[in-house]
Amino acid sequence: MMRAFAAFALVAALWAAGFAMDRARDWVAVTDLPPLVLESSAEVVDRNGILLRAYTVGDGRWRMTVEPEAVDPRYIEMLVAYEDKRFWQHGGVDGWAILRAVAQAAWNGRVVSGGSTLTMQVARLLEDSGTGQVAGKLRQARVALALEQQLTKRQILQLYLNLAPFGGNLEGVRAASLAYFGKEPRRLTPAEAALLVAIPQAPESRRPDRHLQAAIAARGRVLARALGDGVISAEEAEAVRGEPVPQARKPVPMLAPHLADRMRAAEPQNPRITLTLDAGLQKALEALARDAVAGKGDQLQIALLAADPVSGEVLASVGSAGFLADRRQGFVDMTRALRSPGSTLKPLVYGLAFDEGLGHPETMIDDKPVSFGPYAPQNFDKLFRGTVRMREALQMSLNIPVVLITDALGPAKVLAAMRRAGMKPVLEGGQPGLALSLGGVGVTLEDMVQLYAAIARGGVALPLRYTGEGAEGQRVMSAVAAWQVADVLAGLPPPPGAPENRLAYKTGTSYGHRDAWAIGFDGRFVVGVWMGRADGTPVPGAFGGDLAAPVLFQAMGRLSRSLTPLPPPPAATLLVSNAQLPQPLQRFRSRNAAFEVAEAPVVAFPPDGAEVERLGGKLMVRLRGGTAPFTLLADGVPVQVGLRGRETLLDLPGAGFVTLSVIDAAGRSARVAIRLR
Repeated sequence: MMRAFAAFALVAALWAAGFAMDRARDWVAVTDLPPLVLESSAEVVDRNGILLRAYTVGDGRWRMTVEPEAVDPRYIEMLVAYEDKRFWQHGGVDGWAILRAVAQAAWNGRVVSGGSTLTMQVARLLEDSGTGQVAGKLRQARVALALEQQLTKRQILQLYLNLAPFGGNLEGVRAASLAYFGKEPRRLTPAEAALLVAIPQAPESRRPDRHLQAAIAARGRVLARALGDGVISAEEAEAVRGEPVPQARKPVPMLAPHLADRMRAAEPQNPRITLTLDAGLQKALEALARDAVAGKGDQLQIALLAADPVSGEVLASVGSAGFLADRRQGFVDMTRALRSPGSTLKPLVYGLAFDEGLGHPETMIDDKPVSFGPYAPQNFDKLFRGTVRMREALQMSLNIPVVLITDALGPAKVLAAMRRAGMKPVLEGGQPGLALSLGGVGVTLEDMVQLYAAIARGGVALPLRYTGEGAEGQRVMSAVAAWQVADVLAGLPPPPGAPENRLAYKTGTSYGHRDAWAIGFDGRFVVGVWMGRADGTPVPGAFGGDLAAPVLFQAMGRLSRSLTPLPPPPAATLLVSNAQLPQPLQRFRSRNAAFEVAEAPVVAFPPDGAEVERLGGKLMVRLRGGTAPFTLLADGVPVQVGLRGRETLLDLPGAGFVTLSVIDAAGRSARVAIRLR
């Protein structure tokens, strides 16, 4: 009878236990879980996955996604050993840990250790619930059991790694590692790992930037436990015992802020944007930009852009010397601001002329006074060099030859070539004029780097890109013309102190000294530098050659220790002297030269009817047009014969009215009536 009763009781007990377990499983199964998909900081990373910039989540917290495999394994070992030794075995609630906590509390009359598992901590963090109330603990246990049913241990660990609080607005081990150590958590010292294990237990009272001694003590306890559990050796424990604890937070990386903001605005739903930039190079060029404006006033600004002309990938983009709302207006991205390019468009004009058969680098061209109706261009220094080779005209950045070429090509053809290069030129009035080739157009630094990248690439434009795959562009000039332009630019002398390395480059200064440019390339990289003021006001005395060119050479030095040689000339390139050129290429003539009436001489100064004061008893006379040599007459009497220049001082005694005449070599003449004082 007793045996039968015992058997019945056992069966009943088993049934009751099974029933209770079924009900418990049902209770856990119907648990209303909090959202498991976390809002995380959006990130912009470089080509190698290195963080360039991150953005806080909606409530201003740094919560940066990280997977367990991207965290130092030693940190995870310490975390599990210190917080939840049976994490990999239990089902969310560790009964042995609870019994131990209860026994220790009863023996000591106070709470000595907690019974929360890492899974229960994840439950608390997901629901942002308290830690001390019984009801809260029961809820955490229920959610923890439910989490263990629905997620793997790795997924639960990942939630902890992303949610653990580290003081202030830091959540997750990655945000903490960046803020306290300035590095990703992939490689941590034992001391660093121990500190990151210790802080979440009391994040506000252990954060090292405010409670240094508490942080040091907590780290020491974690290291002692790690030593006792065999996670670290005695030698390691001794070696890191005196390792300093960071006393201040480091800023989250903010490289390429202008570009990052632009890409983020274009893809607001993308949590991770990968750019073509190189973080190391970006950091180096940002430092160079700060150094370049230091000590040069509080308004001078700079922008730099570096790219690979073969692929079109932008490697570094520096929009300003600092992302600040200061007098430099550093928040403005000057790589995209419309500015006048000055002389940096001249290589394009010469390349088109070479293609059109209007010239060759060795072709002779006149640098003399010329006018196109009311427009009379002058060189920057107001001087004339006479007849020079096109190579020299481009290297000396002479204005008159390039305007003559632009007139022969037609400004519309130059503008069309700019657009083929992927540029977006902006004109006032809509119609291009001859001043286009001297900078009379609005362009951006991105535009100019793209143009020079096309020249470096053999004349074919490839749109610059920051993400994704590139697309083939259009041909801007032939491979021969592109090589000729590059060869001419490589012959420019470097700025003082820079190495003689045949960098193909061109400088430019816009009207009124508002913009200083330097753009150059070798066989591997193209770099553009702009300097000026963001508000467009003049920078007195600023020249591209003096201000921007040294920065260009320094930037190229940051890219590579030595320049990559330019490619050899294409097979069709004509490498001869001027005397060996075909007759039509020996001297520049516009396409309409044969049909044009030769220009008669003009007395440009003094103007007709003027009253002129002599300088030291002599009269300054300037001529325009005509063909040298010239004969000058005063009241019909020759006063100078055989004049080959276009400026002279005439010794005219006495005051009064004088009729001044000029006769050129072709017998054409002009006269003005003036009054001498």
